Amino acid sequence: RDSYKYHCAPCKDTTRKAMRSSMATRAAGRALMQRTPKHKTQARAFFMPAYNLAKRVMPKISETERAALDSGTVAFDRDLFTGNPSLKDIVQKYKVSLTPEEQSFLQNETEVLCEMLDNYQIDKDQNLPPKVWQYIRENKFMGIVISKNFGGLGFSAHAHAKIVEKIAGRNGAAAVTVMVPNSLGPGELLYHYGTPEQKGYYLPRLAHGIDIPCFGLTGPTNGSDAASMRDEGIVCKENGVLGMRVTFNKRYITLGPVATVIGLAFKLRDPEKLLTTGKEGITVALLPKEKNQFAPAGLPGLLSGNRHDPLGTAFMNGTIQGQSVFVPMSCVIGGEERTGFGWNMLMECLGEGRGISLPAMGIASSKLATLAVGGYARVRKQFKVPIAAMEGVQEKLAVIGGNTFTVTAAQHLFNAILADKQKPPVLSAIMKLHCTERGRQSVMEAMDIVGGAGICKGQANFMSQAYLGIPIAITVEGANALTRSLISFGQGLNRSHPHLLDLIETIRAGNDLPGFNRELKNLLGHAFENLGRSLSRFASVQVRPRPRSSHATRPPESTPLGRDPPVSLSSHGALAARR
Repeated sequence: RDSYKYHCAPCKDTTRKAMRSSMATRAAGRALMQRTPKHKTQARAFFMPAYNLAKRVMPKISETERAALDSGTVAFDRDLFTGNPSLKDIVQKYKVSLTPEEQSFLQNETEVLCEMLDNYQIDKDQNLPPKVWQYIRENKFMGIVISKNFGGLGFSAHAHAKIVEKIAGRNGAAAVTVMVPNSLGPGELLYHYGTPEQKGYYLPRLAHGIDIPCFGLTGPTNGSDAASMRDEGIVCKENGVLGMRVTFNKRYITLGPVATVIGLAFKLRDPEKLLTTGKEGITVALLPKEKNQFAPAGLPGLLSGNRHDPLGTAFMNGTIQGQSVFVPMSCVIGGEERTGFGWNMLMECLGEGRGISLPAMGIASSKLATLAVGGYARVRKQFKVPIAAMEGVQEKLAVIGGNTFTVTAAQHLFNAILADKQKPPVLSAIMKLHCTERGRQSVMEAMDIVGGAGICKGQANFMSQAYLGIPIAITVEGANALTRSLISFGQGLNRSHPHLLDLIETIRAGNDLPGFNRELKNLLGHAFENLGRSLSRFASVQVRPRPRSSHATRPPESTPLGRDPPVSLSSHGALAARR
């Protein structure tokens, strides 16, 4: 008080009141701290540095990344992260089979197509014969998944997979020609998001092969990172028609050289604010090569450029380019209201195809190696014995057989999940990754077995097509190296873990320390709970008495040395199901 000099009575009274108020505030603060439980104060002090660190290292989630995280559904992969999945529930819930109509198409029309394919001649001509193109179009191979209401076959995902798989076992170029319109083409986008006029016009034409579709997504600067495309459209109005001036440069576009209608993804900007219902952002449009009701004046400047040569395989692949092409707004899939929603549309629809078509190609390679190379090893002799009797060859045949059984089982499970009306993007990526990787491993082992017969092209070489084609399957639809890191582990962990995504949301909020504390405790508790369950189950297995094997008393003569008892794949499947 000695430091204050009061010049008048009012100032003296005011200062005293302020000092009393300050002392009261400090007293209230001490009382509050005394009432706050000590453990909560310690928890706040413990979690705050962790929260601040998480906010600093947490990368910003873009709109496209958010769309990827939110797309589709989560299937039994969520059960895996609970730490207590039930194989019995999976077996009982997920079942799939072909309908009689689908089975008939596989055994008849597809069989006829396979008989028409001459691998060696197709490689020499670098194209399918005209009669094959005609047969594919007339028999609706390009409309396998298009609804019967629009003239398609209306088959299931399982039928789609088995048809592509069977064709791929005969010729890769024909399989790709059938695969793209049913998975990577604009058909499914039209079915789910197109306007009634777009559906009524395009879907019947696609189903009957009148139009051949392709889809332009990859460019010189964007491969697996599709959202980084530089292709751009500017909203404008010309002659009273609302549209876009679009400049684009796409490459590696399958069926691009022969396509009559092109699905195109690009970034849309609206500097003059002409849009009334849509928004800026990635947009998907359908560009016809010829004039039609959606582009009455045509699309001058739309070019299908040079054809690529993908490792000498014969399927159509090339570039699509355009410089300031005027595209009417009626060409946008879904119309103006769907502008800016292209990335969400792609994530919802094309992710399913990733788990069907390319895995079918990998499975076909594995089955070809199993059947053809397995038979070759029985008839090919060296040192007066079949090479199948040699341990080194048997080791490779075992790898091939194991891979084939694994990917076939995975295909049935994934197709059953799709039949259950689920759309799991993470499982779709896992299917693409592992089926093509195991297909590649099987092909490499098969090439080691066939030796010189596999490295010289000719009518009798049944492995060269698979050998040349498998690197393409590894690369397209997201290179496997990035698919493994970004989708299987990154997106998969975020989507499937019961607490991780909620924890990330609290970090993105920036000021939700209580939520961060709660979710971090949940995550750690979940981890320790799973650890305890694993240790207890391990201990119970170790102390459980082992049943005496029924084979213990079997005389050794019942199974001759070097020869396994006959076991079929079906008996393996039954055994796996019982387990």
